[in-house]
Amino acid sequence: MTIGAGCLASFFSNCLVFSAWSANYQCVMAPLALVRTLACIPALTKHPKNLSWRFLAVTNQRKFSFALSAADALCTTTSSSSVNSYPEYNRLLPCPSQNGTPRVEHLVVSEGGPVLEFICEALNLPPMFVSDLIRFGAVYYALVCPQPPPTATPEQVRIYEQVTAPSILKKRASIKGKTVREAQKTFRITRPNEFVEEGTYLRVHVHPKRFPRCYEIDWSSRIIAVTESYVVLDKPAGTSVGGTTDNIEESCANFASRALGFTTPLLTTHQIDNCTEGCVVLARTKEYCSVFHGKIRDKKVKKLYLALAAAPMPLGVITHYMRPINMAPRLISEDFVKGWYLCQLEVLECKEVAWPNSVTEDKYRVEDCGWPLKKFAYECKINLLTGRTHQVRAQLAACGAPIVGDSMYMPAAIAEKASPARNPFRRNKREYEHENEKFKLTVEEWIQRHGKEPSVSIGLQAFQISWDDGQHFYEAGTPWWRGKSG
Repeated sequence: MTIGAGCLASFFSNCLVFSAWSANYQCVMAPLALVRTLACIPALTKHPKNLSWRFLAVTNQRKFSFALSAADALCTTTSSSSVNSYPEYNRLLPCPSQNGTPRVEHLVVSEGGPVLEFICEALNLPPMFVSDLIRFGAVYYALVCPQPPPTATPEQVRIYEQVTAPSILKKRASIKGKTVREAQKTFRITRPNEFVEEGTYLRVHVHPKRFPRCYEIDWSSRIIAVTESYVVLDKPAGTSVGGTTDNIEESCANFASRALGFTTPLLTTHQIDNCTEGCVVLARTKEYCSVFHGKIRDKKVKKLYLALAAAPMPLGVITHYMRPINMAPRLISEDFVKGWYLCQLEVLECKEVAWPNSVTEDKYRVEDCGWPLKKFAYECKINLLTGRTHQVRAQLAACGAPIVGDSMYMPAAIAEKASPARNPFRRNKREYEHENEKFKLTVEEWIQRHGKEPSVSIGLQAFQISWDDGQHFYEAGTPWWRGKSG
């Protein structure tokens, strides 16, 4: 039994977390020793291939003497050390005001037992901290370990081959009857006392992405409507609708459920970006969640957006094609490219308004992205005809009218304004059928012109949602740039 590099390479790519990635790939081969590796990458959107791997041998002992550093501590609440001499305990709550450096650890279980105990010893973390990580949904397992990335060292490859050797896998009753792909599928660990057998792969997001805005919001005031089947929420910017890969606790669905006193959590039916505010529909049952997904597929759901653009937009339908790679920034072309996704939106209105003053920008934590002219902005009403990730943001930036505060797409728009040749996907730039190395380098340089994902707010609101020909119709409150007190 062998494991295909292709499917496992994509598996490892899913371990990249937001704007930075660091990972330890460990295999505990004896009760008193484990082999440890650390990988770091500065940015998810920039050069994920440049992983730097190194080995660090440590001893798996019960007595730990170091204290968590400020970078490792996710908050400031501490308690005394435990009888096992664990580091001072730092819980995940209260939430820190800023995110620390992402850290992802990859482990292979050497001896079966409770998952909490194994992670505590392997990573030198206190039990309550690991318990919190499990509650946040930050710990995953797979029955079979994935293949290390191409940058792995020979020693890493040796360890991988050792724990996935056919002679070893054949002895494991838990994977009999499963394909390799099935055995590599990851699932969340949901209980601290969950048993993990020898050879199980674990992925631990030690520093999950945090959402401090969740604790600043009066969630009751954000509820637009409550029915037997669904809830409509006016989502605040700087929050996640349904959570992230490493944090399902700090989400709109959870906080809205608590605000309404529901014992069963609300379910996500669709997404809008973390930095976007406005209408989202949360299902009260799995049945209605499926129903609403069907309405989206059948194009029975209509979404209107308000976008605060840095430059005027022409009225009418705007068409682009988006590169089919699930990674930010989303690259789009004005010309048709085979295999790329159609992106269409319709600009219904565009009116000149005052650029938000510094007090408003500071209040809603809108980032200064370097746009040269800040006297006027342009509020656009947009009918979203296709629903692609980052579609409105990417399309408006491609038109030279990036959204105010969009620290990812505005830098690229500024760069293109200064030198149009920097954008390899502008209209009539080139033929796409025969991409050469020079063109690939140009694309990489264009990606580098983009910035990081906004931390809180941008000038974008999902201000209206309706379905079933308007039988269900809801609108969000006043957008932040008009002086809404949120």
